Order: sequence, then C-alpha cells, then structure tokens
Amino acid sequence: MILVAIGANLTHPRFGPPRATCEAALAALAETGVTVVRRSRWYRSAPVPASDQPWFINGVAELRSGLDPAGLLAVLHRIEADFGRERRERNEARLLDLDLLAYDDVVSGPGEVPVLPHPRLAERAFVLLPLAELAPDWHHPASGRPLAELLRALPPDQVIEPIPD
Repeated sequence: MILVAIGANLTHPRFGPPRATCEAALAALAETGVTVVRRSRWYRSAPVPASDQPWFINGVAELRSGLDPAGLLAVLHRIEADFGRERRERNEARLLDLDLLAYDDVVSGPGEVPVLPHPRLAERAFVLLPLAELAPDWHHPASGRPLAELLRALPPDQVIEPIPD
C-alpha cells in the first residue's frame, strides 16, 4: 500500500482555495500515470506546530504505481513545484504539500532517500485520522505499532475536524 498525504493552507492563484488545490493535485498525480486508488475525506486542521498561519486542508490517498519510492517522490516534488511550492523554511504556509508516507512495508536504511516511513507521520493527527479511514488495520512499518495505538498516543492539542463532502 502506497500512502501519500496531501495538504495546503494558502489560496492558489490558479486553482483557488486549498481544498480545490488538493483535488487538482490528485488530478495532476493521475496524469503522471500514477493511479489514485482512493482517498480519505478532507479534513480541516490547525497548523502543527501551532502558529498564526491559516488552517490546512489535509487528506491521505492510496496510490498504485510502478515507480520505485525515489521515482515516486520525484513525481510528488515535481507536482509541488508545478503548483508553485517553494521550500524556504520548515512548517511554513504552503500552496501544496505532498508527502510520501509509506510505500508498502519499506523501511529506509540510514541515509536512504526517501526516508520511509515518513519520519513524523506517527505524530500528526492530520495524517493518522485520514489514514484510519483508508486502512484502519494499518501498522507502522518501522515500529510495528497498530494505527489505533498511534492515534491514542497523539498529543491532545492537535485540532482536526472532518469536512463534509
């Protein structure tokens, strides 16, 4: 199972509000030959760490691809760049964020790129709650911890709410 997190919190000059931008990013991904198998519903979440920037729209998608993890990460970064994403500082507001969360049960070795599973996925409600919709029995490939346990361990200060379709 290949899992990708999708997020945005700035209005895009071409695609509009963050939710529309996230949906356009999924369409752009499909145009590269990557199959979007399914996605969670969209969620509205406060920035992590807490800041005064706009709230995010987040979701998780399950993909199918013949690309290896590095090739898929390159596609994700190319789409981000095509959407105007510039990486200046960590945790900044963004037009689009596409993170490769997990690629089957691959666990990266020291120094390997991409780092799999994503190093902060277990700390983020905006990743784990949408992921629970797609794969409630999922286990973290590196720690072996079940998703339900990861959800219980989340810090209580992360604010996230589903958006009705």
